[in-house]
Formats: sequence, C-alpha cells, structure tokens
Amino acid sequence: MILIVEDDDAIATGLALNLKLAGRQTEIARDGEEAIAHATACELELVLLDINLPKKNGLEVLASLRAADNLVPVIVLSARDGEFDKVAALRLGADDYVTKPFALAELLARIDAVLRRAQPASVPAAVPPAGDQLEFADIRIDLAQRLVTRSGTDVKLTHLEFELLVFFVRNPNQVFARAQLFSLVWGQSVGSVRTVDNFVGQLRKRFELDPEQPKHFITVRGSGYRFDP
Repeated sequence: MILIVEDDDAIATGLALNLKLAGRQTEIARDGEEAIAHATACELELVLLDINLPKKNGLEVLASLRAADNLVPVIVLSARDGEFDKVAALRLGADDYVTKPFALAELLARIDAVLRRAQPASVPAAVPPAGDQLEFADIRIDLAQRLVTRSGTDVKLTHLEFELLVFFVRNPNQVFARAQLFSLVWGQSVGSVRTVDNFVGQLRKRFELDPEQPKHFITVRGSGYRFDP
C-alpha cells in the first residue's frame, strides 16, 4: 500500500490513478494529522509526502514518523526547490525529494527505485554465509536482514543511512570526496552533494562515542571523508 499525502485533489487523484495502472494499491490522506493516523494504523510500502499540508506540514509528519521509529520509505514532494527544504527532509529521514512540477515517468521510476531498496531480504540460513556480516568496534551489521546493532542493541537507520554505513565499512581507510560518495552510494539525485554531510552527521550521532570528536567517520579537510574502523 502506498500512502499519498496531498491536499490538492487533482494531484492526489492523478497519482492514485497512475499508481493503480502500475499495479499499486493506494490510500490518500489530505492533511498531516490524517497522514500520521494512516501510517500508524496501516502497514505501508511507501509514503508520497507533500510538504505544504494543512494541520501539520510534511516535515512535521516526517519527523513524527521517524521519532516513532517508523522507517517506512518516504518520498517528499514539494513545489519549493530550495536547498533548505531538501536538506531538512533528508536529514529527517526522507528517502528521496522530488520537486513539483514533476514528470510522471520520473516519479514512477523513483518510486520503483525506493521500493527496490526497501525490499526485505530473504530469511538467512542458520549460519549466515561468509560476507553477510560486517563489524567494527561494538557495531554489527547484518547485510541479509539489513539490521544494525551497537553493543547488542538495535540501531534504527533509514535506507540511505544504511547504504552509506555499509559503503564506508566495506571501504575503510580510503578518502572519498562528497561527489564520489553521492554517486557511488546512491547513484541518483537525492538533493546535492552537500547532503552527504548531513548523512555523515547522522552516522556520527549513532555510532561515535563523541560525535564532535569522531574516531570512525573522519573529515579530511579539503578532500571529503574517510572511515577508520
């Protein structure tokens, strides 16, 4: 089920119709409070979330979902093309950001891409095959189940955060420019290369003992970032 959160009837019904033609089931929420209620009550595959909404705006809805550990994939839709909104949405845990007016074919392609990333992995064998586990310090990453633990406690990550973490751990002691990380990790437009800074900041908050003095996710001045196990 895809939840379309949009107060413009023409856009909402048009998206619902085209997604139905693409074989997707949809529900429509007309304001932010209704969106939160739907997301709480239903098991959703994806949320298409407009920013300009009555009662609660899209960023407030997104913040509420993530605060409740609801990691349903979210694509933010906005008529505003400002960098501030993109950065804010991605920092709050959005999986993509699309500016209105958008080409329907592009939006459908982005929806497919996000849903592919969100596909649950198959149930692993009792003994995971070699390479299905990564670790550093007290962090354990189960690639098959897309689970991360720190000292045995689950750590909630969005899909984009998980992909960046795995890339770093698989490529230790190498310096990558922001543009390289942006291209190699996600391979799509999710804002600008500067959004990499926000995602690195989120990883530091979750995995560094002191995010202000990081030991693992290192800034290399003038060059980019390096991961030290």
